Amino acid sequence: MDQSENQFNQQLCAFLDASPTPFHAVSSMVGLLSEAGFAELSDDQSWSLQKGGKYYVVRNGSSIVAFVHGSEAVSKAGVRIVGAHTDSPCPMLKPQPEMEKGGFSQLGVEIYGGALLNPWFDRDLSIAGRVVYKDANQELKQTLVNFKEPVATIPSLAIHLDRKANQDRTINPQTDIPPILKLNLGNQKSQSFRDILQQQFLTAKDQVLDFELCLFDTQPAAMVGLEKEFLASGRLDNLLSCFVATQALIKADGTQTCIMACNDHEEVGSVSAVGADGPFLESVIERIAANESSELDVSAVMDKSLLISCDNAHAVHPNYMDKHDAGHLPSINGGPVIKTNVKQRYATNSVTSSRFKQLCEQANVPVQQFVSRADMGCGSTIGPIASSRLGVATIDVGIPQLAMHSCRELTGSKDSLRLALVLGAFFDNTDPMGCDWV
Repeated sequence: MDQSENQFNQQLCAFLDASPTPFHAVSSMVGLLSEAGFAELSDDQSWSLQKGGKYYVVRNGSSIVAFVHGSEAVSKAGVRIVGAHTDSPCPMLKPQPEMEKGGFSQLGVEIYGGALLNPWFDRDLSIAGRVVYKDANQELKQTLVNFKEPVATIPSLAIHLDRKANQDRTINPQTDIPPILKLNLGNQKSQSFRDILQQQFLTAKDQVLDFELCLFDTQPAAMVGLEKEFLASGRLDNLLSCFVATQALIKADGTQTCIMACNDHEEVGSVSAVGADGPFLESVIERIAANESSELDVSAVMDKSLLISCDNAHAVHPNYMDKHDAGHLPSINGGPVIKTNVKQRYATNSVTSSRFKQLCEQANVPVQQFVSRADMGCGSTIGPIASSRLGVATIDVGIPQLAMHSCRELTGSKDSLRLALVLGAFFDNTDPMGCDWV
């Protein structure tokens, strides 16, 4: 790992550690963008955009769209869009989470997204997210909270009590996953969790009304392997792409109008006001176009544009080689992966795939391709959703990783910077498609 890769990975690790929830991830991105000179825009105010200006807008605290308003007219050059998502599968606290069983205080949880549940056992867990409260003046306010220290755990059942645990173990998310928070000595009624939040993060005059809180593994991101060739962390899917896209946008030269859209709720279908199937990105593009001309047809802008949807890809697992198609075996540290599916679970087509290969060649980055076995289904991304909503040519790509949807995932030390270089070439290129494709 050379010096530039090491520096990039250390920054990525710091970002991952600071971002245990979508709310924290957006806050981290806002910090990076603000430091780079991006100005915040408000949805409830008119926008007066300057050529070369750098801007961002946040919705719900969990989704963000940032852009550089390029010197080239969008009516002629279109826009370059990179999309990712801020959410990751995890246990989330129920609205009334308090549970008392067997002398323990526990928390009731609901599983967000398609989480691998086994890895959540026997971890040092903490809690973070958003809290809404009423202050002394009876005004509604919200704040981000993070216990940071391990405050909960989900112990496994001993092998002696479940002799088939290594053969056919199944997990019931209602009964097997509630974490232990503390001992309830003497079977006394425990303190409400809202009171705990108030005491930990607010003042005595504040009253917690509601929250959106996630469990997360407190083990920090780390470079692992004999030669530090791997990066291990929670939420690599898909905060890695959020960080890479942010870094690429910060370095954009300002010639082209470049957009980064990082949406919440991808892991549960993207159907929300701030998800990729909502109006957020579309409304931002409309306002950018209107700033150039009130008569500009947004569909004409989309016809000249390209969306690169970045969401991590399945690297080949050495213990499960037969889970991949023999001709499509993406390897860790083998470069970004182009993802294809004829049923449009990915939005890639031959033209967008070819354009991405050109960008990789321009950036001197190797590129790989993935398609699922014909007898297996595949996941999906924001790519097809945003593409159909906007009517924009799209490609789905991602960094190869292992242990997807685990509480701790694994990717390579080289591929994150490689993707950043490709996205940088994309943001600075004068023609997003590189050919007359219409």
